[in-house]
Amino acid sequence: MNITLAQAEKIISAAKEKSIAIDTKMNIAIVDSGANLVAFGRMDGAWLGSLDISIKKAKTARYFDMNTGIIGELSQPGGALYNIEHSNNGLITFPGGVPIKNAAGEIIGAIGVSGSSVENDHAVAEAGASAI
Repeated sequence: MNITLAQAEKIISAAKEKSIAIDTKMNIAIVDSGANLVAFGRMDGAWLGSLDISIKKAKTARYFDMNTGIIGELSQPGGALYNIEHSNNGLITFPGGVPIKNAAGEIIGAIGVSGSSVENDHAVAEAGASAI
């Protein structure tokens, strides 16, 4: 199963609503089950440097089917995934990337959000991922 453009747009809309509610400006990327970019939104005034980070967060979440913050915990020195961020042409291993599941619980893509603190990035990504 793959995420549709209509679903991706709904997710971006929900993520933008959460961003506005917590007074942040975000870059929001949605990838499909193959980690290919499906949709992207950059809120007015969002950091340019976070554009690439949001896409990499989405891809990282899909590559490993887990939140990027969990991968970050596992990739600390001495951890099971230490140095994994150097694989796959660069991963992002801090919060803000979340797998997206359909009603049956199957992973159909992922969202990556960047533009604020990692706590805010994760909250916005969760809001988006929960929209479908």
